[in-house]
Amino acid sequence: MMEEQIGRRDFLTAGATTLFVTGMAQASPAHAQDVVPNSSGTELPKLKAPVNAADCHMHIYDPARFAMPPSPRVAPENAALPQYRLLQKRIGTTRVVIVTPRNYATQNEATITAIRELGRNARGVAVIHPDISDAELRRLDAAGIRGIRFSLGDPASAVVTPDMIEPLAKRIAPMGWHIQFNMAGEQIVALADVLRRLPTQMVFDHLGNPPLPAGASHPSHTIVRGLLDQRRAWVKLSGAYLNSRIGPPYPEATAIAQAFVKAAPERLVWGSDWPHPTSPGPNKPDDAMLFDLLSVWAPDETVRHRILVENPEALYGFA
Repeated sequence: MMEEQIGRRDFLTAGATTLFVTGMAQASPAHAQDVVPNSSGTELPKLKAPVNAADCHMHIYDPARFAMPPSPRVAPENAALPQYRLLQKRIGTTRVVIVTPRNYATQNEATITAIRELGRNARGVAVIHPDISDAELRRLDAAGIRGIRFSLGDPASAVVTPDMIEPLAKRIAPMGWHIQFNMAGEQIVALADVLRRLPTQMVFDHLGNPPLPAGASHPSHTIVRGLLDQRRAWVKLSGAYLNSRIGPPYPEATAIAQAFVKAAPERLVWGSDWPHPTSPGPNKPDDAMLFDLLSVWAPDETVRHRILVENPEALYGFA
């Protein structure tokens, strides 16, 4: 039933940023919205999401139904599916890709349950170890999982290791899944040879996380660009606050994002990163502002539509 429901895979510059912020300051307040937990502000974004727009990076934390194993990371609260639906209502996205967070280690039940409850507009990215059985891989695939994640940036809380990448790539390649990487630019450089020989598609979280102030001049950006040019990788336009020392409106992230949009708009997807687990409360990012940044990163409406609708359809198999 779930397999039928989800379907198979037939599967700008500092000046522009200044204008964007000025427009934000002068804009009339939108209608009051329900307060979205783990998000600042209540106004609607000025950018209208197109039909079938996808948020390709968020997490579900649902300890009331799915207990989390011990972790040095503090999990966000009020970050289950009902709270995420409030964010969808605020920013206007309807499709979603749920990524199992580190707090759940390799326990993916919260993710696949949320996929089932959302239905055909949801997909997921799991976290697994090489000892996973073929039967479990098939179960995850039928439940809507389309890739696996390696979150390696913080070794203290990592639940996977670099030596698992190639063995798991061989296991998932026949299924058409991809490997999603959340790691620092220096780690991309160190693992460049491994990345180049993987048999799967790759997805790089949060603009590739290049070190600052180098940003798009860092060697890791060149490596990712090369993989994009070979049509072997994708990049998530997400985590602006993770790629900025200055803070809102995150000009360093804008420069990196614009470089990717100029080079390979057909290999990009957008993600909110709600509930922003790496941004400790109460100072969470304003999700309406993060969505509006896309109009600065990709001013052309056709390109934005591709990033929000067509590219997610190609990568995740949305019908």
